[in-house]
This record gives sequence, C-alpha cells and structure tokens, in this order.
Amino acid sequence: MLDWDQINTYSLRDRPSKVSSADFCRPVSGREDISTFIDSLPNILGGRELREVIAAACRAHRGGRKIIFAMGAHVIKVGLAPAIIALLEKGIVQGIALNGAGIIHDFEIAYAGKTSEDVAAVLGSGDFGMARETGAMLNEAILAGDRDGLGLGEAVGRYFHRQRLPHREQSLVAACHRCQVPLTVHVALGTDIIHMHPACDGAAVGRTSMRDFRRFCEQVAGLAGGVYFNIGSAVILPEVFLKAFSLVHNLGHRVDQLTTVAIDFIRQYRVQENVVRRPTMDSGSRGYYLTGQHEILLPLIIAGILARLDAGPAARDKECS
Repeated sequence: MLDWDQINTYSLRDRPSKVSSADFCRPVSGREDISTFIDSLPNILGGRELREVIAAACRAHRGGRKIIFAMGAHVIKVGLAPAIIALLEKGIVQGIALNGAGIIHDFEIAYAGKTSEDVAAVLGSGDFGMARETGAMLNEAILAGDRDGLGLGEAVGRYFHRQRLPHREQSLVAACHRCQVPLTVHVALGTDIIHMHPACDGAAVGRTSMRDFRRFCEQVAGLAGGVYFNIGSAVILPEVFLKAFSLVHNLGHRVDQLTTVAIDFIRQYRVQENVVRRPTMDSGSRGYYLTGQHEILLPLIIAGILARLDAGPAARDKECS
C-alpha cells in the first residue's frame, strides 16, 4: 500500500516557475503608438521573441551591419511590397533574395496592377500560366540581361526601369533597382509559369540565376553581426542560404553574431534546420521562428523597427537590455 502521508511537498514560493505575472501584458487603451503597443505585449514566448527580433534589427542597422530579406512569392501576393520598399528607401535592408515566382507576381503587379490567377478554375483548360505579357516580357528581360552578363535580379530590375511599367511604384523589383539594393533571384527550372513559354531560354535562366547565387554568397560573407530574414520560403531559399553559408566559411569568412529570423504561418523542416538552427549553433548567434500570417506579422515587425529607429536613446536602451 502507498503511504500517502509520506508524500514530500515544497513551498510554491520556492519553486522555479516559467511564467511570472511580471511578464504579463499591460492593458491598452487603443490610443498607444506602435512602439508602446509592442512593449505592452506579454514578455512570454512570441511576445518576447517579437521584441527581440525588432531589437536585433535595430542594433544591426545602427551598427552598420547587413539586414537581408529572403522571401517567397506569397509575401508579394498578400500586398507587403510597399512596407518592404519603405525599408529599402531608408537604407535599412541591404539585400533582397526572391525565388522565381517572386519576380512573376511582382511583374504582374507592376504591369497590370493585379496578380494571382485562380489555378483550379483554369488548370483543366490549359490556360494556367499562359498570360502573354508575363511570359514574353520577363523572358525578354532575362535574355537581354544574360547577353550583358547580368544576374537575373539586376536584369529584371533594369527592364522594369526601361519599360516604365505603369504600377512600378508598388514593385519591389523596381524599388531595388531605384535604391541600388542588390536583388538576387534563385530559380528552380520548371517551377515557374514563365518556363512554359516558348521565349524561355533555360541556359539564360540558369546563367543569370547562377550569377545571382554568387552575388548572394558575397552578401552572406558580410552578414556577421547582421540579421537574415527568411519569409515564406519553405524549400528553395533555405537551401540556397545553407549552401551559401557553407561556401563562405569554406573561403574563410566567419559569419558570427548572426541573427536569423524565419516567418511563416506554419513551421517548415528545412526552414527550422537550414535557417533557424544550423547556422546559429556557434559564435553567439541566435535563431527565431515566428509563426503567423505574413500580412499581419511582417507589417508589425517593420513598424516596430521603424518606430524604434525613430525613437532615439530610450529605444537604444531597450535594444541593449
């Protein structure tokens, strides 16, 4: 028989606990500025990590370190280009990496002010991906860029500028060209609708994207003390980043004191391993995985960064705490 009277207990006051009421949220009135609102969030789990990510980006910018955004096309499809363009214009983000679909949705916005077709409705008829201008003009840009020895990102940026696309003020590609921020595009052949068009030259796509990979590696080599965001890319860009990270270390460039930030609405294996965990295992680095809708979470982070950078010495104290 168990002797229930012999159970050992201890005082709750002496027990270590993971949650303290000191870390609870503060009530809000609805009249707070964005920085005060972010500070009012619970200092627990995602609330704490959100503030730490914002602080890391602000420290990197003030310290002259790089901040790079690597993004899947969904970020553009949900209307976030204007928020990212604001960071480019202020010199806060020094590099943009996209997958092949990113330039497609960005082109369609810049050209027609709309994008994202109903795939299920047109797949059976063979109409999916057959927009004439998207296939013809982007492939024209890539061919011209290849002839001139450009990377894919620089090629499409130059093309957008020369064509004076009517909605280019909402184009991330056009903003990179205008702000002279390196744009690299990392393509897997056969994954993008422009590869179905007769104007597509696989050799040109491969050469221009390979030039971008090498340019991307040069950026990663200078990421020590910086912040790398992977937003909404589950496979292509996490794999590209891992290879670039290995290559630059092979060449003797240490990428220490790095902060990596993954943002997506579900957790992905390659993102967790190739962005958040493996590159941050040594040398004072730290990885974060923030889970949420891009169209809500990313504007909140960007607003927090801009507010902190505009707030002066008081905000700097928070970044160091």
